[in-house]
Amino acid sequence: MILRTIKYHFLSLAVNALRIGSYPHDSQEDRLRKTLLVGGSFLVILATAIYGIIYYYFNEPVAASISWLYTIVTALSLYRLARTGQYRFHRFNQLVLGLLLPFIQTLVLGGFMNSSAVVLWSFISPIGAMLLYKSRQAMRWWYAYVAILIVSGFLDPLVRAGNNLPPGLITTFFVLNISGVSSIAIVFLKYFLDQKDLAYRLLRIEETKAQDLLLNILPREIAGILKDEKRTIADHFEETSVLFADLVGFTPLTAELAPVEMVNLLNEIFSFFDSLVEKYDVEKIRTIGDNYMVAAGAPRPRPDHAQVMAWMALEMSDYLRTRPNCNGKRIEFRIGINSGPAVGGVIGRKKFVYDLWGDAVNIASRMESQGVPGKIQITDATYEQIRDGFICEPRGTIPIKGKGEMRTWFLVGVKALPSGPSSGIG
Repeated sequence: MILRTIKYHFLSLAVNALRIGSYPHDSQEDRLRKTLLVGGSFLVILATAIYGIIYYYFNEPVAASISWLYTIVTALSLYRLARTGQYRFHRFNQLVLGLLLPFIQTLVLGGFMNSSAVVLWSFISPIGAMLLYKSRQAMRWWYAYVAILIVSGFLDPLVRAGNNLPPGLITTFFVLNISGVSSIAIVFLKYFLDQKDLAYRLLRIEETKAQDLLLNILPREIAGILKDEKRTIADHFEETSVLFADLVGFTPLTAELAPVEMVNLLNEIFSFFDSLVEKYDVEKIRTIGDNYMVAAGAPRPRPDHAQVMAWMALEMSDYLRTRPNCNGKRIEFRIGINSGPAVGGVIGRKKFVYDLWGDAVNIASRMESQGVPGKIQITDATYEQIRDGFICEPRGTIPIKGKGEMRTWFLVGVKALPSGPSSGIG
């Protein structure tokens, strides 16, 4: 229990320490960078303090002082970061110290071989810059590192011939320096790859969400055009069939039902209609309140547009006829269908929608609004295309705004089961 408590407090202390300089408003990327820098700074304090003790023990006080200088400056900079939150200052001084002090240590200890290649630790500076800066800024640190290596090579014959470190320790430091720098480089590389993979996964998830959302708003074909091309989307379709469905007595019903009940009712009915849209591969154009609009033949032309619209209308009617009453009342829709040419396109730049226009669409709307509750009213144009496979009863002529008298029909059933999608209609 005591060990568990100690472990818990130690982990809490470590987590809080890594959050030095981080703020709630920081982006995820900034928070990761700050955590990486602070964690690296604590490792620097530990490593340089140990190196300083070893150098001092073997009578290399200048080298020890350089290591402890790194320790003290890093500790003070971390304290300043914790007090002021000035992340950029701490980032800059850590990269500068990491670049220059190993180089100075190399000169003090007698060159590349005598110092056990301690200048290799300068390599951490450009690697750290790649994580903490943008790529263009990071390359400047790489150029500085290469310059330091070149200068180290030129100065190597001019420094003292040896130092007080035993040969065995020099060899040990070689192993530690090379393995340490290599390990840190591998850790940083793994970090890069993990972050890249994570970013790609998140990007794919967001792309899928965006694609699904776009397909909920626009037809597949139109969504593809909108993503790949910058042009006005407007197409003429010679043969389409358009269906409108509207809830009868919607206004009185909204007064009787609670808002949640009304929404749930429409959601249930329209969700079933949506399943038919998918089943018959037609296109839902829009819903406005209790009004539902769907089309066949646009934006995907198909020769059986009138037939498939009739099958869907009959299944909609069959579902409404058999569903339970609501508040003791039967839920009825007026359904109207018309066939003919139409223009389809995308309206707007924000909150855009795909819509259909034309005489055929207006007449289909009139078929619904001037229809009979519980009935499917169709025009002559639709009747002529479905008469061989469907049972239609003449209603006679009715006045249509802007068109005068028009002959209409009631669609009541099928003469035989269609060879296309199974409708389940008797």
